Amino acid sequence: MDGVSLQIRDGEFFALLGPSGSGKTTCLRLIAGFDRPTAGSIELFGAPADRLPPYERDVNTVFQDYALFPHMTVADNVAYGLAVRKVPRPERDERVAQALDLVRLPGVAGRKPAQLSGGQRQRVALARALVNRPRVLLLDEPLGALDLKLRQQMQVELKAIQERLRITFVHVTHDQEEALAMSNRLAVFNQGRVEQVGTPAEVYESPATPFVADFVGVSNLVRGALAEAVTGSPAEFTVRPEKIRLLEPAAPVPAGCCTVDGRIHDVVYLGPHTRYRVDVGRDTLLSVLEQNRERTSGDVQAARGRAVRLAWAREANRPVGSGP
Repeated sequence: MDGVSLQIRDGEFFALLGPSGSGKTTCLRLIAGFDRPTAGSIELFGAPADRLPPYERDVNTVFQDYALFPHMTVADNVAYGLAVRKVPRPERDERVAQALDLVRLPGVAGRKPAQLSGGQRQRVALARALVNRPRVLLLDEPLGALDLKLRQQMQVELKAIQERLRITFVHVTHDQEEALAMSNRLAVFNQGRVEQVGTPAEVYESPATPFVADFVGVSNLVRGALAEAVTGSPAEFTVRPEKIRLLEPAAPVPAGCCTVDGRIHDVVYLGPHTRYRVDVGRDTLLSVLEQNRERTSGDVQAARGRAVRLAWAREANRPVGSGP
């Protein structure tokens, strides 16, 4: 970690986003108390926490691999932390039932983890963490092992649970769409450093560094001679693919728009939309994303090699900073 400084607000859904090895899980482990900082400090709720062992922190963690006890029933797995704390059995049973209702698993208390689907096991792990009523819930790539549809469903449900409980969620992920969809704010990590902290809209629309522009979604980085040809200035900027329109080569340029001519280099048909890469010269390919309102896969594939004019509103250009 290299000079990481973060303030996470009480009750927010905060995402730590970055590629593998960028430092986001290390940061989570420091908050949990599994690792200790060699420099700097960790504070929880305004009080120093560097020397507190994990069990004395008002924090629980949900792991990607669920970490459920295979020989225990779902109810016993969820109740484990309460049993360790010697919570009386009647209260324990009541809180386990409430936690399973919260994650929409009211009928599985007597089953073993092996009898559940991956999504159900993840919900059990979530219930086990929430039953202790922590002030902070740490989620370490909790949806990484799920298929796409289930992952998208769980994104919605996790966000709804967080808003209902109003506790702080700190969520580690390498999935940009997941971080944008779920978080109130996010920190983008790169090689042990935080490149940018902001709301999803701030990070997506106004990336602070070239890394953020490239990592969070897909972005076109325009620089040098091409930037000067488009805007009259060599200052580099980014423009998102969905902001760009494909026009006929001789089409008039709408007022207030940037424009550049090129030829479609390749096409990727993605069902509801298509991604084009357009060769605009100067060793540059610009990505363009268009919805398939009327086109078929055959239509879009036939576009390869076609001359086009690209146009986008000048205000879609975003300057790229040199650092966080």
